[in-house]
Amino acid sequence: MQYESERIEYKSQMVDDIYKEVIAFANTNGGVIYIGIDDNGNVTGINNVDDTYTRLTNGIRDAIAPDVTMFVRYILENNKVIRIEVGEGSYKPYYLKSKGMKSNGVYVRQGASSVQASPEQIRRMIKDSDGDIFEEMRTVVQELSFEEAKHTFRRYKVDFSEEKYIALGLRNIDDDQYTNLAMLLSDQCQHTTKIAVFGDEANITFKDAKEFCGSIFKQLDDSYAYLTLCNRTAATFKGLERVEISDYPEAALREALLNALVHRDYSYSGSIIINVNDFCIEFISIGGLLPGLSADDIRNGISQPRNRKLAEIFHRLKLIESYGTGIRKIYALYKNCAVQPRIEVTTNTFKLILPNMNARSAIAEHVSEASEKTPVTITPQMKMVIDYLNEYGEMTEEDLQELLNIKKTRTYLLTRQMSENGLIDIIGRGAAKKYKLSTQPKNVEEMQNAGNIVLELYS
Repeated sequence: MQYESERIEYKSQMVDDIYKEVIAFANTNGGVIYIGIDDNGNVTGINNVDDTYTRLTNGIRDAIAPDVTMFVRYILENNKVIRIEVGEGSYKPYYLKSKGMKSNGVYVRQGASSVQASPEQIRRMIKDSDGDIFEEMRTVVQELSFEEAKHTFRRYKVDFSEEKYIALGLRNIDDDQYTNLAMLLSDQCQHTTKIAVFGDEANITFKDAKEFCGSIFKQLDDSYAYLTLCNRTAATFKGLERVEISDYPEAALREALLNALVHRDYSYSGSIIINVNDFCIEFISIGGLLPGLSADDIRNGISQPRNRKLAEIFHRLKLIESYGTGIRKIYALYKNCAVQPRIEVTTNTFKLILPNMNARSAIAEHVSEASEKTPVTITPQMKMVIDYLNEYGEMTEEDLQELLNIKKTRTYLLTRQMSENGLIDIIGRGAAKKYKLSTQPKNVEEMQNAGNIVLELYS
């Protein structure tokens, strides 16, 4: 006698939870269900074989999605027992239609029991079945509405009828299920955009924060409106003419925000982060560059969209022009500015930094006046640090201590002095702290007098 196991399940009679067992086997490694045998392996038989068979086959067809019938085989043994052979399905996860693609509707086999699948198990099954392209996978959340999307499409005079959902990539052609792309456009979008305002350049002194949710169309509108409030205007005079200049070009804010929304990696659950201070705005998206691309490639307009269908929709709405033009447009808007946008890339993040043109200009003017009175003296140790950074681009605190053979306290004093004199920039804090050559030296003339090496760095 065989006992119940990972691949065998006994039922003395036909009951509704038989569908859970079928789902569990189809979602795992397949198995066999016997109706007419009790938990101890004793044959009890079925009272009405024909009625049970009809209820069973119709129920499995009607209660389970996607259609699992092609993986189910029925065998009648001795006119007493129905043997149900369930193969591993190829379009997981299978689930109860009445519950949906949620934990209480999806089951997997665990030992001799059928248990509810975890959200992570459901996501893994979707990925294994649908592939690695996030926007084309079936979304776990199927109860979606599109009021904001309808409004946006209507605003740009583009059709958004249900007949277009498959063509747009919102529904799966095989089973008419909503995709992750549909979830992003829906009012139930599970991703958010967070904007924080700080009172210092290091983003330590917190002043305000907003989190925008809903359809990414709504996040785009709400985030841009808030950034517009943060975009102050400075006035100067050319003779008798008053000239007003915004801290940031409006088009640059728009393109940076669109870039973050369209090109982030939505397979991660974290939010888009936008940090605002008096000196810059940082747009931080989850997901580094796709393999084969570099930051220089991005600056030069080379693009490989991570979310191709999403980009196509934004292009159809004329929110973006073509792939790769947004970053180039941003740099063009800063063409004649003393400060330039920066791109910083890690394995899992993409950061675009827009400098505040008015703040940097004011600082430069103030520093220029001050530098006439207070010359900068470059010590031999400073020159060694500058030489190192000129060759390698950046250094850690450990690198600096090893280079100069100094302790932590002296390192702190030296780097602070070099930073205050505009020789280096200090990036990050703690163990992640790094030093780079300053993009805005405070006294170029005095540094030139210190030697050719300094002249080459900032000429």
